[in-house]
Amino acid sequence: MASVTVVGLGYVGTVTAVCLALLHHGVVGLDVDHARAEQLAAGQVPFHEPGMPEWLEQALKSGRLSFASDPATAVGNADVIFLCVGTPTGHSGVPDMSQVEAAVRSIAPHLKPGAVVVNKSTVPVGSGNWVRILIEEALPEIDGVEFHIVSNPEFLREGRGGRGLPVPGPDRIVLGGESRDEGMQVVADLYQLLFSQDFEGGRRDCRPQLIRTDLPSAEMVKYAANAFLATKISFANEIANICELVGADPRQVLSAIGADSGIGPQFLQHGIGWGGSCFGKDVAALIATGREYGYGSPILRAIVEVNQAQRVLVLRKLQAALKTLKGLRIAVFGRGSAWTMVGTPDIHRSSAA
Repeated sequence: MASVTVVGLGYVGTVTAVCLALLHHGVVGLDVDHARAEQLAAGQVPFHEPGMPEWLEQALKSGRLSFASDPATAVGNADVIFLCVGTPTGHSGVPDMSQVEAAVRSIAPHLKPGAVVVNKSTVPVGSGNWVRILIEEALPEIDGVEFHIVSNPEFLREGRGGRGLPVPGPDRIVLGGESRDEGMQVVADLYQLLFSQDFEGGRRDCRPQLIRTDLPSAEMVKYAANAFLATKISFANEIANICELVGADPRQVLSAIGADSGIGPQFLQHGIGWGGSCFGKDVAALIATGREYGYGSPILRAIVEVNQAQRVLVLRKLQAALKTLKGLRIAVFGRGSAWTMVGTPDIHRSSAA
């Protein structure tokens, strides 16, 4: 099995490190935050994710997972290095790549020949080539060190981050790289147990699909996927708003639409709109990419406008029902984006948020 280093121990990095260790690889989780590394080494998960505390404990007890804050000790023996650092929204929607740059420059001098550097962070198209240049600039001026660049975008959802272990794997695993580059096969081999489902609880009917692409296409997949999911939510809200105007029940209408196998029910519930850590920044990044090439991205701009308007609409509904919102605590029932106002103003006043 491979020796792996995961750089960045936020949500994505921690889940990746734990799952790869449970796939029987030797994994070192690396973070410049020494306290974060020590916390995880002590078996404490710094975020809420069902099942993760138990899986972290299992991985630590196996001896295949450890944590460090020194790149020199964490990277030198690694066959594969995953970059899982943050790419928050920067100026005009363009992702801030400073954490990626800092991570690459910290690991580059310690790469062993043949190492595979994997971009798992959500990064703009062209980032793989940029990472290659950063590594070449940072390598010691000795005999050239051969290395490979692969894009392996993450498709995690909070609350389902461990999907893949010890339960069946994700729908697809996307790998992007240069044609015939052996680095993609090295990364594909890391997921072999997921493809075979040859572990306790594995299901042969739930094998993930392996999709191989070039680097730019793999980098584009994550943005396109999140933009499409955001589109479904904004579409559901727009239809729901029209339903209320004409007296139709949006729950019945959207449920019937989702029964079409070509559409599907996921992300087709009306509510207060989409938010979270990914949809907003990824859609903004995609719009910024289009703008860079002179394209206006009209559909993407429209779904953002619908989403922003939905928040105002919810406040207007609350004000219509409660008259004033000052000093009140509002309870939200249900999961995901669906929401329902129930009861009387008195119930809203006494409900815990």
